[in-house]
Amino acid sequence: MENTKKILLVEDDPNLGFVIKDNLSLNGYDVTLCSDGAEGENTFRDNAFDLCIFDVMLPKKDGFALAKMVREKNAEIPILFLTAKSMIEDKLTGFQTGADDYITKPFSLEELLCRIEVFFRRSKNTHVAEDKVFRVGKYEFDPFNLVLKNHTGQKTLTQKEADVLKLLYKNRDRVLKREEILNAIWGNDDYFMGRSMDVFISKLRKYLRDDPTIQIVNYHGVGFRLEVR
Repeated sequence: MENTKKILLVEDDPNLGFVIKDNLSLNGYDVTLCSDGAEGENTFRDNAFDLCIFDVMLPKKDGFALAKMVREKNAEIPILFLTAKSMIEDKLTGFQTGADDYITKPFSLEELLCRIEVFFRRSKNTHVAEDKVFRVGKYEFDPFNLVLKNHTGQKTLTQKEADVLKLLYKNRDRVLKREEILNAIWGNDDYFMGRSMDVFISKLRKYLRDDPTIQIVNYHGVGFRLEVR
């Protein structure tokens, strides 16, 4: 169908790759399966996709390097990591390279489908949301087009970066509790997601640092507040 969502799946385990592709296809998605990072990179460069699902440990080019390449080409496409690693540092590295979410092996196919549906539902809601540009200090923030710009240039945000900044902006008159942000953007408020959120906050501070009147203040153990003096 014309509106079928296209997914790039890069997984080197042939059995797991087949099972994931088969189940996603049965649920109406158009899935392209690659077995290593180099093949995944070439396939991404030659085709258009709506979502990327990458294993972390891949031959030839690992998932982190693959995500970094994707982000350099496309700031908007959601990236979901499949990882057997439980170390928080590895998960934070994934977010720093541009991933939007991760799912830890072993996982149920129902959980994976749920995560995918959340991505596409949020994307749909974003595109029917109000087409409005916000003024944040010396910046113009366009959440619809994922653009943050000032007189020195512009930055294209990922969908999650834009979602977090928009949530902070719309609640700038109060402290947003950590669990509020996590539930609104990630759908849960567990410890690992909390550490991941901190990575996104740090990235937003970096993007906004040209304007010293803007602060994302951390109320330790409570939450964050966007302040513009």
